[in-house]
Amino acid sequence: MQGNKKHYFVGAEKGMSLTGLIAVLAVLCVMALFAIKLIPAYLEYNTIKDAVAKAKEAGGTPREMIAAYDRNAEINNVEALRGRDLVISRDGGEPEISFAYEKRVPLMGNVSFVIDFAGSTDPNAAAPAADTAQ
Repeated sequence: MQGNKKHYFVGAEKGMSLTGLIAVLAVLCVMALFAIKLIPAYLEYNTIKDAVAKAKEAGGTPREMIAAYDRNAEINNVEALRGRDLVISRDGGEPEISFAYEKRVPLMGNVSFVIDFAGSTDPNAAAPAADTAQ
């Protein structure tokens, strides 16, 4: 039976070329740079969401909730959002806290990422738009 014969070519190359390897490494480096720069911003956003939830749980007057948020933000070294930037509303008797802010992450030189973060303790409400007037 001759059906199982394999043909090999002399000089046939297999694998990735050096140029291909360099291109793949360059793409991986760029992705790693983006991740290194952006992950801290998202971690800070999650910390802010947790601090806002704890401030709502603390309850009390709006001033007391802002103070509770500021204490938590100071402990966790949050710099992007202060208590004075929170929007506290009482619709239906229960207070809801919402926030919106812009985070600018420098990439290199004069190139930066701008990320708009927003959140609310009210699951039915949209977060307020970030104030872009400076």
